[in-house]
Amino acid sequence: MTASVDSGCSPGALLRTSQRLSSGVSDVYSSTAAPTADHLVLLNPGPVNVHDDVRAAMASPDQCHREPEAAALMTRVREKATRISGGDDRHTSVLLAGSGTAALEATFSSIVPEDGRILILDNGNYGERLRRIVEVHGIAHRRMEFGWCNPIDVAAVDRALAEDPGITHVGLVHHETSTGMLNPLREIGAVVAKHGRRLAVDAISSLGSERLDLDVDHIDWCVGTANKCLEGLPGVSFVTASRAQFEALETVPTRTFYLDLYGHFISQDRKNAPLFTPALQVLTAFEKALDKSLEESVEGRGKRYTALAEMIRAGLAERDARFLLPVEQRANSVTHVYVPHGMTYEELHDGLKAEGYVIYSTQSRLGGVFRVANMGQLDGADIAGFLAAFDRVVVEETAPEA
Repeated sequence: MTASVDSGCSPGALLRTSQRLSSGVSDVYSSTAAPTADHLVLLNPGPVNVHDDVRAAMASPDQCHREPEAAALMTRVREKATRISGGDDRHTSVLLAGSGTAALEATFSSIVPEDGRILILDNGNYGERLRRIVEVHGIAHRRMEFGWCNPIDVAAVDRALAEDPGITHVGLVHHETSTGMLNPLREIGAVVAKHGRRLAVDAISSLGSERLDLDVDHIDWCVGTANKCLEGLPGVSFVTASRAQFEALETVPTRTFYLDLYGHFISQDRKNAPLFTPALQVLTAFEKALDKSLEESVEGRGKRYTALAEMIRAGLAERDARFLLPVEQRANSVTHVYVPHGMTYEELHDGLKAEGYVIYSTQSRLGGVFRVANMGQLDGADIAGFLAAFDRVVVEETAPEA
């Protein structure tokens, strides 16, 4: 049975069925332990289920952040974060103690010069977040709003840059997780570079599993976080750029104290010391996660995530799912699906959580839609278990009363 797609974000429904996942699909990956009260399968788009080695690294010894071993840790993580972002010796990364939004705010509040202006490309909740960040800091900006679930019109961006020479920077969300949309980074990067502007990319939900290349995609500023596709724990985020770009921030006015990106760069790069107290245990765990990410490679992780996403989508399609986006617009790590007919999101969520699986809601603008992510340490058995639990919950919640 073919699943339907509602690409206009209008209310929809998912018909009840008790079909099971086709035999053989769940054998793509080796089985993991069944969900228990102390081990939930996280199908939310971050934080994710992490490798046991990553979790164990949180128990690293207590240490002072001003000692040489802490400085060495910071240096190693910066170098590995740069490598996973596709950077080389021309690039470096700056670490921040905070979620991905901390790194976003540090970047977007720090890179636009006093006489500059940034163009925000907005087709979802996180594009709107970029606009709110620059607005809070009083940064001159223009917003191009394309509407939730609508692709960014690359030709329109091209025209906007041609018509407005005052725009110095462009801000883009690569994977807009509010809808699951993977925006056309490579095409937009080419347009931005053609006009000689700077591109700042929110790669928080794509870095580590989606194709991304600092040079080929013309990315000037790349923002990432530990706890999504890089499979670390929450509490560390980072910004990757060329050293020349970081150095050029010296002439940009400081708009914030704690999140001053140039200040963090000078401290970490020239003084080999954190500007403020870092989350050392989380940083230790992040290094372990980066090691595993580099070993698997972005391409390898992307293939793993794609296989898991296809299992989720095939299984839900067998259950007459209505998906929010057409397949060609979806990222490889999150699937947006309408809540089954006759149920509320809360009923679906709570029923699945009782079975050991955590799904995620969407923003209020997309009421009636839920998210199933396949980031993190998941395998085919986890997906098969989720689909079986989905069947039980839907049948129980939608069965007519006796």
